[in-house]
Formats: sequence, C-alpha cells, structure tokens
Amino acid sequence: MAVIDFWYSIGSTYSYLTVMRLPEVAKACGVAFRWRPFNVRHVMVEQGNIPFKGKPVKSAYMWRDIERRAARYGLTPRFPVPYPLEGLVLANQVAILGAEDGWVLEYTRATYRRWFEAGEAAGEEPNLSASLTEIGRDPEQVLADAQSERIVRELQAATEEAMDLGIFGSPSFVVNGEVFWGDDRLDDALEWALKL
Repeated sequence: MAVIDFWYSIGSTYSYLTVMRLPEVAKACGVAFRWRPFNVRHVMVEQGNIPFKGKPVKSAYMWRDIERRAARYGLTPRFPVPYPLEGLVLANQVAILGAEDGWVLEYTRATYRRWFEAGEAAGEEPNLSASLTEIGRDPEQVLADAQSERIVRELQAATEEAMDLGIFGSPSFVVNGEVFWGDDRLDDALEWALKL
C-alpha cells in the first residue's frame, strides 16, 4: 500500500478541507496517510511569509475560496471562523501527542470541526476539552502531557524535519521526497504515489 506523509498544522485554514475528507480519500484510493503535525507559524516567520496579515483582498478571497471548495466536498463551515489562532502551538502539541498515541486523526478532525463548524478556536477552550472528550481522552491529562518539555521538543523536531523536506506551508503531502503543497494538490500527490 502506498504511504503519503500528510504534513499539516492546526491553524492552517486550507487544511480544514483536507482533514475533513482524508479518511474517505484514503479508503477510496487504497493509500495510507501518515498524519504529521508541525508548527507552520514558525516556518512562515522563519521565511518572512505572513500570507494574509494586512492583505484584506487576499483574505477575503481565501475565505470565499474555502467556502466554494467546502461546498464541493459536502462540508458545512460557518463563517466567520476565529483566525488567526492564538492556541496554534498548543493545538499542534496535542496533535503530536495524538500521533504518538494513535488518536491524531480523530483529534484533528474533532478540533477542526469545532473550529470551522461551531466557531470554537482550535487550541483554546472550550474546543480543546470538548474535542478530547469527544474522542474518549481525558482533557486534563492530555493537556498536561502535551505541554511537557518532551512534547514541546517533539513539535520543534517535527517542524525542523518539515523545513528540511522543503515544506513551507500547510497542508503538504510528501511522497518519496516529492512535496505537493495545498489541498488542491492532493490529487497530484495521490497520482504520484500510485505510480511508484
């Protein structure tokens, strides 16, 4: 079975489109996705790339584009959504812990659903506790573990690995060293993976 590394950062708006449909895509195409959370904000700051700050026309386009694409996928976001996320780092630290413990997919989908469909900012309350409770995790324990020095270092290491691969945004898909950036490049990544 082909395996695609799915690099994403909770806090990326376009990643909503991928996160909410990826399990169905995997099943339909017979591929496996390895969920790889990282801190896209750090990457963007390092590269001097702040895509929407102070750019109202581009921001308006982004939200409308996500709305159009979401309708095509049968998703039901409710705009406006909180953005940018103050809790981006914590949200991704929880995802790192989830990747280690086997519940990253469920947590990521729950937190994105609450962020985009209920207006609860990911990485903050009530989203954090509600998402973790929904997937059968103890919020108090998970949040304590996610803020440990070990997990802080793990997120930093994942972010450095993403940068070493040439990843500069979220979502990105990596197939045998080839990087495909953006939800709209998922089909290209799938085609590349399936021809190997």
